[in-house]
Amino acid sequence: MPIRYIFLTTACFAIASIGLYGMLTLSSNSTQLEIDQPSSPQIKLSGLYMTTNEFKNKFNGAVGKYRLNGLSITRLDMKDSSRQGTGTFEYVFNDELHLVGVVNADESVQEVRLYATGDTSEPTGGIFLTAIATLILTTNNEYTYNDAQDVIQDIGLLDRDVNQSDFDGATVRNGLEYRYSVQDSEHSTFEITVAK
Repeated sequence: MPIRYIFLTTACFAIASIGLYGMLTLSSNSTQLEIDQPSSPQIKLSGLYMTTNEFKNKFNGAVGKYRLNGLSITRLDMKDSSRQGTGTFEYVFNDELHLVGVVNADESVQEVRLYATGDTSEPTGGIFLTAIATLILTTNNEYTYNDAQDVIQDIGLLDRDVNQSDFDGATVRNGLEYRYSVQDSEHSTFEITVAK
């Protein structure tokens, strides 16, 4: 049990350190991001109301801003869905982590999920926790890394007494629901959907 506390403390420290480092470079990167974003009034980059290309660019922008190496999305693979008027996209980061999204008929992203494979009895950490934070930043224009960390805390992932093998926690922020759940001993999911 004490090892779990040490691991969670280390994970919190790592997230805070990455966030602090990224905030130090915020001013130089934010100017470039503002220049690169389209100025069309039709395009609204808040919540999940973005195209897959805008989603990829925002995700990669957060990765670059906070120096989250190993998480960049090169190309989203689009697929038709069995549900009428929707499609899906997928990106595989590695054998243990991949991203899946659902796209509406108007080509805007409806929801996104991260699927992780590994021992769910161990505390969530490493690249999965960093990918969760990056997705939170992607779906909230105004959020900093500290805000993303607050969302993760609200879900309950960083609680000392969390039962990792039987976990289902969620929080709602700005009309979006963030949920982390464990399906079985080897599979866990983080998802972002529009809150109902």
